[in-house]
Amino acid sequence: MPRDSIANTFRVAALLCVVCSVLVSAFAVGLRPFQQANRQAEIKKNILSVSGLLEDPNAVDARERDAIFAERVEAQVIDLDSGEVVEGVDPAEFDQIKMSKDPEHSNIIPSDVDIAGVKRREERSLVYFVNYTDGSRDQVVLPIRGYGLWSTLQGFLSLDSDLTTIRGLTYYEHKETPGLGGEVDNPSWKQLWNGKRAFEEDGSVGIHVIKGTVDKGRPEAVYEVDGLSGATITSRGVTNMLSYWLGEQGFGPFLDKLRAE
Repeated sequence: MPRDSIANTFRVAALLCVVCSVLVSAFAVGLRPFQQANRQAEIKKNILSVSGLLEDPNAVDARERDAIFAERVEAQVIDLDSGEVVEGVDPAEFDQIKMSKDPEHSNIIPSDVDIAGVKRREERSLVYFVNYTDGSRDQVVLPIRGYGLWSTLQGFLSLDSDLTTIRGLTYYEHKETPGLGGEVDNPSWKQLWNGKRAFEEDGSVGIHVIKGTVDKGRPEAVYEVDGLSGATITSRGVTNMLSYWLGEQGFGPFLDKLRAE
């Protein structure tokens, strides 16, 4: 058969496709442990940052970060409906985002309550307890997510041991517009959250991002954070995701359980 025949061309093309597919699959499988390790490292850095344990987690090496995390942070898996800790589940192996996409382990959120644009809510969630060196509780860090203007923002919210005062808010993944909604990464804006109150006296979620600058002389200022200039929709998205995850559909039952203890 001529080497430049149509049949031979198809054979060569098919062989190349098979070889490339095998190589891509092999690389994907081989790199997966490294990807998971990098993801865990990023989560640790963000938790250490949002809790204030490390002002700049990138300024120390991985071994020091891991040591501080192991000494001060305890991860647990909880049932979101009951707020109870789920026994027998290794937090290090728990993939919350994967669970949120699994119909067997998540539920579609009705549109009238899905203010954060989450769409599906997983049955279980990770939570992180930040403890003092003597073992007493310092903070609780909650994973949050919700839709902004262009993307789903993934982040962490840290609450003081009183379960009302906010220690920090940070996002580790989003695709918001740089200079506008992307200002959620601005250290100056993130600093504004420290000391704000998440809940009002009656227990309802009070924290929200306003349009403009907070008037610190008003009593309501303790529940307000400056808006992101030119990013009204992203600001609203931040407010909505906090209202959702701190409410009864999110971590409300878990926080109620902690308060009862």
